[in-house]
Amino acid sequence: MTKPFDYFVVFAEMRTGSNFLEANLNTLEGVICHGEAFNPHFIGYPNRTEILGLTQEMREADPGKLIDRIRSQPDAFGGFRYFHDHDPRVLDIALDDPRCAKIILTRNPLESYVSRKIAAATGQWKLTNIKRRKEAQAEFDAVEFSLHVEDLQAFQITLMNRLQSSGQTAFYVDYEDLQNLDVMNGLAQWLGVNSRLVALDDKLKRQNPAPTLSKVANPDEMTAALAAMDWFNLSRTPNFEPRRGPAVRGYLAAAKTPLLYLPMRGGPEEAVAEWLAALDGVTSEDLISGMNQKELRQWKTQNKGFRSFTVLRHPAERIHQVFCQRILQKGPGSYGAIRETLRRQFKVPLPKDGPDEDYSRADHRAAFEGFLSFVKANLAGQTSIRVDAEWSSQSQALSGFAELGPPDLILREEELATELPALAKRFAASAPAYAPSQPRSQPYTLGDIHDAALEEMITALYQRDYMMLGFDAWRPQR
Repeated sequence: MTKPFDYFVVFAEMRTGSNFLEANLNTLEGVICHGEAFNPHFIGYPNRTEILGLTQEMREADPGKLIDRIRSQPDAFGGFRYFHDHDPRVLDIALDDPRCAKIILTRNPLESYVSRKIAAATGQWKLTNIKRRKEAQAEFDAVEFSLHVEDLQAFQITLMNRLQSSGQTAFYVDYEDLQNLDVMNGLAQWLGVNSRLVALDDKLKRQNPAPTLSKVANPDEMTAALAAMDWFNLSRTPNFEPRRGPAVRGYLAAAKTPLLYLPMRGGPEEAVAEWLAALDGVTSEDLISGMNQKELRQWKTQNKGFRSFTVLRHPAERIHQVFCQRILQKGPGSYGAIRETLRRQFKVPLPKDGPDEDYSRADHRAAFEGFLSFVKANLAGQTSIRVDAEWSSQSQALSGFAELGPPDLILREEELATELPALAKRFAASAPAYAPSQPRSQPYTLGDIHDAALEEMITALYQRDYMMLGFDAWRPQR
């Protein structure tokens, strides 16, 4: 009898029970699950250096080779776990292949969120000995949780739509189903595996069995935030609502004046937010933020005649600021995991512990040039690291805004000193002066290293922005 599949993928997320599911799959005779085989920061497991003879570098160069190795293991039925932020090139390969079995593991998003917060606080991500269990309470953050749910929704909708359009189906498993021996053996039958489980794996223990409310340090705040959410959006995976625009949670509305700011990531977000707050004599914390689509529609309905705007930054200034803030420096605000992967995997000459007194202008230029080379490959879909909003093209961000209604005004950073007061006067508001952000490009500015070769790289990188948005070659402001 011909087996229905050549290999399998478990689509899951952190704290959904994927380790437990993998442990039970590996108990089945002839089944081998290779962990997070396409995690951009390691291969399979944090302490592994290769899978089936392929190193992380080899996988990075061609992820399809690792899939071929997993598919063609002799006398074994292989697979791997895949999370939404793993190598995006693999998603297309797996979803387009009907010989790949798709297992979709889901969990109540509130439970997975709280579990992840506790694991981060204790540093305990697996539990095999109940005597070594560590305890902590999660601090619920409403905006963070909303973003968590939106990420889950977007990924699940992608899976569902791609499977529908290609005429495929998946085996759905909920977190609670993992404790059902019959369901696990039903999965084995669906996969075409002859082996069956006699009992479930008992090595891994559930870490936080208490009720969710007792695991949260601020349960009243959590309860209030959840009461305002659309619970239909938290239903089982096949019933998730259509995907939302990616930037809604970042929108900022003035406290009183009917102005709506659509921040462009990597731009002068803090300075514009401070101006927007000063417009009504409040602080940035008093601005209306964290809205979902329903709340945004309500705000628009209640603020007839409102105006929305966004701010563009020159691509060269933007990518250099992002490099200095997120990649060059270490500590708060930096992308630590990506930074280390750029150093190890992409050989970007970043100082290990951040720039010091020996870090020269030439070192800065070399590191920035290496980062630009990475971003070029990243935007072309040739790396396993996510395309971050701070270095994606601004024209693409504008297209995303358009899904919910394009901004009325697209302003330029260098013109904000005159354009923002003019915008405020439309509402007879007393307009405060705009104070530009202090540059974060330390220890060297773009002007310190800029030359024709760098400008050529940036122009090629953001050719669409230069063409569609009318940017000229970068020149330092006088």
